[in-house]
Amino acid sequence: MPGFVLQVAPVPPDIALPALRVGFTVSRKVGNAVVRNRVRRRLREVAQLEMPGRARADLDFVLVGRQAALARDFAALRLELHEALKRLKALAVATP
Repeated sequence: MPGFVLQVAPVPPDIALPALRVGFTVSRKVGNAVVRNRVRRRLREVAQLEMPGRARADLDFVLVGRQAALARDFAALRLELHEALKRLKALAVATP
């Protein structure tokens, strides 16, 4: 996705399935500390709104921020996260 990279890995078997585990990282290439923190805050908010109840709990997630995350519309970031979860088959199965 233009604003971030989503990485997924299975939760290690020795860890009981917790609530959702999400990590955030932004490279120094993106900018200085102020810029990196702004990108991290935007990604954290997008994940907080989009992932609970929709992402699989048996997976760990890492969002790697990109420079484009600053210029992207917040709604576009949410749609991109949903699309990334769908592409990685990381959406939780809805139970009727």
